[in-house]
Amino acid sequence: MRKWSWMLVLVLIIGVFATGCGTKGETDEVTVDDTSLTDIQAKGTLVVGCDDEFPPMGFRDENGEVTGFDIELAKLVAEKLGVEAVVQPIDWKTKEMSLESKKIDVIWNGYTIDKERNGKVEYTKPYLNNQQVIVVKADSEINAKADLADKVVGAQANSSGLKAIKSDEAFKDSLAELKEYDTYPQALLDLEGRIDAVVIDKILIGYVMAQEPDTYRILDETMGDEFYGIGCRKGGVALRVAIDDALDELMEDGSIEALSTEWFGSNIVIRDVEKLTDEDLAE
Repeated sequence: MRKWSWMLVLVLIIGVFATGCGTKGETDEVTVDDTSLTDIQAKGTLVVGCDDEFPPMGFRDENGEVTGFDIELAKLVAEKLGVEAVVQPIDWKTKEMSLESKKIDVIWNGYTIDKERNGKVEYTKPYLNNQQVIVVKADSEINAKADLADKVVGAQANSSGLKAIKSDEAFKDSLAELKEYDTYPQALLDLEGRIDAVVIDKILIGYVMAQEPDTYRILDETMGDEFYGIGCRKGGVALRVAIDDALDELMEDGSIEALSTEWFGSNIVIRDVEKLTDEDLAE
C-alpha cells in the first residue's frame, strides 16, 4: 500500500511555499559548545521519534514494520549525515519530553510548527503544508461547522487538531463535548456513533479516505493552515542546519521528488520560500 495512483493530491491542498531558515528569531550560527551534530555522528545513529499510527507519515505496515513518507525521508537524511536512522515510536503526548530527555534525537512525523512548541524545540525549515480539517461520516447530516453546535467532536490528545479547536473558543464552547483520544484511528472508529466529527490533519484523512472510499466526508470549512517541520533539541543548531542542508541536497538530486511521487503521486515537498513569521505559525 505504498504507491498510489489515486487522487490523494486532490485531497491535499499543498501551498507553493518556500522556506528560508526555520522560524522567525532562529539563527544558523553554531556555537563552539553545540555538539548536537557531532554527538549523532559519534554514536552513528539518528533516533527518530514518531507516532506509529499516523499514516501516511509514519505507521506500521502489514508486517508490523514502521514505514511512511516521513520515516523513509528520515532514512535518506540520516544517510546524508553519515549515520543510520533508528525509528523509535513514542507516546505523542510526551514527544517534547522524550526529546529533552534524549530518548530521541528528533521529532519527525507530521510535526506541526507552532508558537508554543517553538519555545521548546529547534525547528528545521518547513517541508510540507497541511490543514486541520473537520471530517464526518459520509452520510452525516452535518454540512458546516455551525452544525456541530451541541455535538461531540474528537481529536488526538496534544495534537494540532486539538489546539485548533481550543483556540477557536466560540466553536469549542458551542460543543456538547470535546473528546481526546490517544490516536486518530481511535477517534475515527468512534465516528461510528460515539462522536459526530473529528478535527484531523488533511494529509492523514486523505490517506484514510483513499483506502476507505465513501466512508468519510471533509467539510468545506477548515480549522486553519499549518506547516510540518522536524524538531531538534533546543539549542541543537548544528543538527538542525545539517538536516536542512541534507533535505536541500535531496531536493536537488531528485531523491525527494522520487520519494514523494512514490507516496503521494507528485512532489509535494516545499523547500524554497521565505522563512516563517510569527503570523505563519499555528497557535
